[in-house]
Amino acid sequence: MRRRSVRSYPGEVTSQESATALERARAAVTQEDWAAACRLFRAQDRAVLAPDALEAFADALWWTGEPEESIDVRTRAYAAHHAAGDRRAAGAAAWMLYYECRDIGRAAAAGGWLNRARHALAAVPDCLERCYLDWTDAEEAQGEGRHQAALEAAQRMVRTASRHGDPDLLAMARQVQGSTLLAQGHVTEGLALLDDAMCAVTAGELSPLFTGWLYCLGLSQCMAAAELDRAVEWSDASMRWCAAAGGDNPFRGLCRIHRVQVLSLQGDWSRAQTEADKVRLDVAGLLPFDRATIGAAHYETAEIHRRRGDLAAAEEAYTRAHEHGYHPQPGLALLRLAQGRAQEAIAGLRPALAATPATDRLARAGLLAALNEAALATGDVAQAADVADALTALAAEAHDPALLHAMAATARGAVELARPQHPGRLDEAVRLLRQALSHWLTLRVPYQAAQVRMLLAAACQRAGDREGARLELSAAHRVFDGLGAAPDARRAAALLGREPRLPGHLTAREAEVLRLVAAGHSNREIAIKLTISEHTVARHLNNIYAKLDVSSRAAATAYAFTHGLV
Repeated sequence: MRRRSVRSYPGEVTSQESATALERARAAVTQEDWAAACRLFRAQDRAVLAPDALEAFADALWWTGEPEESIDVRTRAYAAHHAAGDRRAAGAAAWMLYYECRDIGRAAAAGGWLNRARHALAAVPDCLERCYLDWTDAEEAQGEGRHQAALEAAQRMVRTASRHGDPDLLAMARQVQGSTLLAQGHVTEGLALLDDAMCAVTAGELSPLFTGWLYCLGLSQCMAAAELDRAVEWSDASMRWCAAAGGDNPFRGLCRIHRVQVLSLQGDWSRAQTEADKVRLDVAGLLPFDRATIGAAHYETAEIHRRRGDLAAAEEAYTRAHEHGYHPQPGLALLRLAQGRAQEAIAGLRPALAATPATDRLARAGLLAALNEAALATGDVAQAADVADALTALAAEAHDPALLHAMAATARGAVELARPQHPGRLDEAVRLLRQALSHWLTLRVPYQAAQVRMLLAAACQRAGDREGARLELSAAHRVFDGLGAAPDARRAAALLGREPRLPGHLTAREAEVLRLVAAGHSNREIAIKLTISEHTVARHLNNIYAKLDVSSRAAATAYAFTHGLV
């Protein structure tokens, strides 16, 4: 069933002077003027509208963010098709009701409509509308891990759509088949089918509904497969489509959140923040039932706050993401690391990793990279090495593995740097870190590239290459400063010997002691880390308390977080 949003109606008259209100409503649907179509259809007596007019009305209501009314009108269309004995039309309407009910969380109603769709289409096995049932079968089988059954359902969908020459369902069938192959580990074949489907999308060959569906599915698939180049290309195309479609486009929130993720990776944090704000506003207005999308916007906002050093704002945004059903890992764990709470970070990452499917390579890689960092923060080099090995194995499974290989090389290089000093290990650390840096620069992911430069600077310093260390620190500082990553910029500046003026008239050493206090370290631990006596630590603390006008470690810690010293 092609959505009637792109169908031409026989005898249509578009002249407002001579057309009837109903004809104008049909014309508005054809022209994708959904708001006008709703207004004109609402002026009609629903009891006398023909089934195809009811479906067009339901489509317009869906596009304008009125799912409940859309379901009510489409139910009337189904009843009319059923009464007329039109099994194909009744089956298609029932499937759309399944989709709409599922979309707003009415699972029982969705199940009922899916059964009706199966019953209506049982007697017409070779019809185009059976593609919808095959699509559902493929999704259900894939969700249950029955990959061969999912592939067989997708192949049936391809054959049926090809026989009937329907471009919408053929493109969707190839996307379903591609995603099934990706889940089975057949990455090259899966991506080829995904590219084929997206070619039809970007060429403007499909109806609006299928265009939106495929943009969302395609972007989700390539992000999960860590295909960053595809994500950049398709997110740009999706936003152009959303802009051209105007205001009535419930897909714009989903397309925009993918755009936010891409912009954030590329280091364009200001635009990413602006787009995330739009997601929250747009989705709240058009798709109030899609809480996960709003949660994703909060999560991306939290990530930007965390990197910029506004830890309180990041904490609030991660909490809001969780409230909207979006899991806040690994960002929340990295926040805990920034707060000096490495064990809490590890405790949050392990269950998140266990719950993440193997097919979502990018999500698993992000969790593993954070776990590697947390393990190193606790001094558990063996655990960090095991995690780096798991990340390397994950990268080996990827089709175009630059992103995952960058993450794996970074983790392995950090592990080698953390091992007991040995010339061979130091050389291996430098080799891995330079490999990681090359990947990050090729991918145009500046923040992670600058983080690797900091590790390289440490390796160069240990090897006695002070000039190399200075070059890496200078490059990292420029990137951090340009991004607005204040904590990282301060760290690089301090290592370069050009720490900016500190709040509270603290000296660089006092600020260093305060950061360790805020991280939860005892006086003895601070003394060991800074190679000074506990007496000297106590003296620094007395000076810090006096300068900040505080009287306890807790108050000093609060000052450190408030003024961006950690």
